Amino acid sequence: MVSHSAPVRTGDGEQPVGPGKAADDLPARRSRARLGGVTRVGLVLGGGGVVGQAYHSGVLAVLQHDLGLDARTADVVVGTSAGSITGTLLRLGVSAEDLAAWTVKAPLSGEDDVLLAMAEVPVPELAPFRPWTLLRRPLRFPGPHMIGRALSRPWQFRPVAAGMALLAPGRHDVVEQLAALRELEQPGWPERDLWICAVRRRDGRRVVFGRPGAPEASLHLAVGASCAVPGYFAPVQVGPHTYVDGGVHSSTNAAILRGQGLDVVIVIAPMSGPAGWQPDFFTAARRHSERLMQRELRALRNEGIRTVVFSPGPDEQRVMGTDMMSRHRLDEVVSQSFLAAGRHAAVPEVAEILRLAAGRAS
Repeated sequence: MVSHSAPVRTGDGEQPVGPGKAADDLPARRSRARLGGVTRVGLVLGGGGVVGQAYHSGVLAVLQHDLGLDARTADVVVGTSAGSITGTLLRLGVSAEDLAAWTVKAPLSGEDDVLLAMAEVPVPELAPFRPWTLLRRPLRFPGPHMIGRALSRPWQFRPVAAGMALLAPGRHDVVEQLAALRELEQPGWPERDLWICAVRRRDGRRVVFGRPGAPEASLHLAVGASCAVPGYFAPVQVGPHTYVDGGVHSSTNAAILRGQGLDVVIVIAPMSGPAGWQPDFFTAARRHSERLMQRELRALRNEGIRTVVFSPGPDEQRVMGTDMMSRHRLDEVVSQSFLAAGRHAAVPEVAEILRLAAGRAS
């Protein structure tokens, strides 16, 4: 959906810095927006487990098929949790068409060496994701760094994120799940901007791997850290610190794209959307994700950035189910997300923004 809201402070107060390129000033961006010009596009890929990856692939296929918008050309890609996997595959050159085919184990185009290689690496089966069992796991006591951050910067401190970071480590190894990415990894980081969000356990602070000033990390470890759901996966060691899922801070983390001179930001958010009012964990989690995402969108719009959001409605949510690690209905998720995203992309005000973004990359 596309909505317009009032300004608000968001995020943890970090000010993103462009990688060696000066961001446009606000008046220039607003002038371009009035004239219809689009020169820089950001793509945000939110968390959502294996099911969320399927949702990404359906939406990205619509952007490519219906509008000619190749997500691989985005100037900055932000990935959180499952979105970090999708974003990495895009930066490795995987097309939206092949991403959708790979998700449902359909034949690939024959031109995608990355996915052909990944298909040869066995992936361990995941246990069902049951959040109520995770919440029964013991919490460790907060250390001095987390307490110090809460006291010195209370406006940046997120108690929910801190509490999740304190959960006892999970029993599954997310790095083993990503063995195929490790095999494909090249020295260094992708040439085009790929920002991967994780949360440092020591103090509950969001860290954005791939952004200037962030800790150095190999790509597969950064992705592993971003996907390490607390209490389900073991935390991932990067350098001297351990990290957990970036969705602990926000399932989208879209506000980190402020100050990057972007004209349009496209957000694909599997964990957001209308939550309903059922008294359960998933409804509460979706409502929380939606609330954070709307705050982030307001921050972007304050800078004159136009935004387009794709998030699952009730029909897609029913197909997605409540086990975000299940691979059993991925073909239905891709199909439903493709159809729903196609309808949303055809809304005139949405289609106008997406065509401008596609035209700038053609």
